[in-house]
Amino acid sequence: MADWKLPADVGGWVESLADALHARVRHRLAAIFLGVVFAVGRRTVSKWIAAAGVSDDWKAHYYFLGSVGRKAGQVSLQLMLIARRELPPEGRVLFLIDDSPTKRYGPKVEGAGFHHNPTPGPAGAEFVYGHSWVTLSRAVKHPEHGMIGLPLAAKLYVREKDLPKIPAWSRPPFETKLVQAGALLEQACRFARHADDEAWVAVDGAYAKRAFLRKAKSLSVWVVSRLRKDARLFDLPPRRKPGQRGRPPKYGRNRISLAKRAAHKSGWQTGEFELYGETTTKTYKTFLATYPPAGGVIRVVIVKDEHGWIAFFSTNPDATVEEILQAVAARATIEQDFHDVKEVHGAGQQQLRNLHANIGAWHMTLWTYTLIELWAWRRPAKELVDRTTRPWDDASRRPSHADKRNALRRTCLREAFSTLSPRSRVPGKIRRLVDRALSLLI
Repeated sequence: MADWKLPADVGGWVESLADALHARVRHRLAAIFLGVVFAVGRRTVSKWIAAAGVSDDWKAHYYFLGSVGRKAGQVSLQLMLIARRELPPEGRVLFLIDDSPTKRYGPKVEGAGFHHNPTPGPAGAEFVYGHSWVTLSRAVKHPEHGMIGLPLAAKLYVREKDLPKIPAWSRPPFETKLVQAGALLEQACRFARHADDEAWVAVDGAYAKRAFLRKAKSLSVWVVSRLRKDARLFDLPPRRKPGQRGRPPKYGRNRISLAKRAAHKSGWQTGEFELYGETTTKTYKTFLATYPPAGGVIRVVIVKDEHGWIAFFSTNPDATVEEILQAVAARATIEQDFHDVKEVHGAGQQQLRNLHANIGAWHMTLWTYTLIELWAWRRPAKELVDRTTRPWDDASRRPSHADKRNALRRTCLREAFSTLSPRSRVPGKIRRLVDRALSLLI
């Protein structure tokens, strides 16, 4: 392996993740991690292996990704424990769940199929061929940089009609996205939060359905999501009369129309909320309703926007409007996670055919993303990014994930340089030249 020297904290985290793998292959995880960090250009697995300096043993590292994919769930649990230890929740933990596709090509890619395209682009393609990843992330608030998402685990969604294309010995059972999201949430509740912490999860409207909402309720997790404009809402059940027998009703008898509530001129309120890192004024309505998919009472918030109105809800009827809107705003961090793992780490570019190898490659980008964010958490911004060579850039802008990745690269290179044992002390001019070369290369 190349003489890259990881910082002590990052090296310890990688060793903890490797503990979930077989003893004969776990030492290869550090090499693949370094390959993800240092690879440039099109980030194929061969680029990972070349960047890590293990080309002499490329076959073992190439097939190692299949071993990672088979144990991805266990490794993700280790990452949850690391994130909980390094950034302990303070009474409340907010999880995020969404799915994202990665484009693939070729009919022999196991698990690939046609999925909804969230970013159609100029071509306007409604569907994309490739893999779809249901991913769980944890939202944490940085004291200076606002909300940041830490991807922790994922599951590959394979359509039922595509399962017969996978060999029988590696074919997974069919699970809907709602079932997979519930399984990820259950793992997160066990390993990513403390027993006394209140758990919330923010999801897209596609997950605000009975199967997932009832699973979250059984785990004592409050759900925040978007509400369909034609959602089947009812008012609160009538109060029981003294001495009335029988089971109390869960739902009211009168249907609530969100469109009529939003069209009515009365009842609107205005408030200032801290959203997306700045103070924003919102005009809203809020009320309690009963929602059969959620199994009881929910808090509904209707917000005016430039296109009309949009409705959100929380299964916690005692939640405030600010808490609901902040959870909705925090959900945007998982979208940023998807963008960064694809653009910065090249997720989806590995061009693998094997099912478990693809699972391992996707998780390697997620784990690398989270470990870099944990490493950069307590470091000052001036240590992570130097904008002196970019005077046109906004000096107050928070460091991007690419800045943090480059800072880790520089740290590894400097530590490797400092471990050299020259016969005489390296002159300061040479050290400054090395620092300048590193700033130009990264």
